[in-house]
Amino acid sequence: MLTIGQLAAYAGVTVRAVRHYHQIGLLPEPERDASGYRWYGARAVVSLIKIRTLANAGVPLSQIGRMLEADTSAFAEALQQIDGHLREQIEQLESSREQIAQLAAGDSLALPPEVISYLDRLREIGASEPMVEGERDGWILVAALWPDRIREIMSAKHAQLDDPRLVRLYRVLSELIESDAADDPRLEEAADIMAALAEQAYTAGELDLGEVAQDDLAVGLLDALPLEADPRAQRLLDMMRERGWAGWTQVERLAEPPAPSRCEPGGATEGSAQQGGVA
Repeated sequence: MLTIGQLAAYAGVTVRAVRHYHQIGLLPEPERDASGYRWYGARAVVSLIKIRTLANAGVPLSQIGRMLEADTSAFAEALQQIDGHLREQIEQLESSREQIAQLAAGDSLALPPEVISYLDRLREIGASEPMVEGERDGWILVAALWPDRIREIMSAKHAQLDDPRLVRLYRVLSELIESDAADDPRLEEAADIMAALAEQAYTAGELDLGEVAQDDLAVGLLDALPLEADPRAQRLLDMMRERGWAGWTQVERLAEPPAPSRCEPGGATEGSAQQGGVA
């Protein structure tokens, strides 16, 4: 006869586990003898080993009791069901591992390969990491909103980077982000480049975003990114208006340029080159 401690040690479990199995009815609890002790026999050891084996195999405790009482056929069927459940859990865990790997990879989080390639090219032309991070946030929105158009959009974006003015714009904006100066003179240069690029795109008929432009909520979200990232973005928009252009994601020519703004100096943000965003 064994004490509860000896039983637990023999079966390779803890005394606490044995008591828990008693509590939920998996393992019968013997009566105490005249001295107040509970003694366990060989059948208790066998039952406990079976319980431990099934539990270690991933069988829920709530099902172990029924399986211990099942005949051979029912036992095999129950094992098949449990095996299928474990397979599903394994697949879910593998999927979670892939997502964790994407998180570790940085740019690949929620982004298709075409966008990752574009971000890499931005680094190659000299865009700063904060600049690239701002672009990445914008492209996460674009890829989520228009997944069917992302390949077409990114092909156009790669082609735009062949223009040295856009390359210069990314570099200027990168410098502005790192300077944090509210009245940085490079704001004027950035606005001049953006206006020139808008004029070229307008002349070539490239400013119409089609169905994309009809989604006011989506365009609003994209426009909000740079404004939320850097308060100087509004100043850059004002400077664009002074040059005859309005908008950020969907740039539009103004009928007549407004008078020079009297706004306090502001500046650019990570998303300022988003004039390239989906245009």
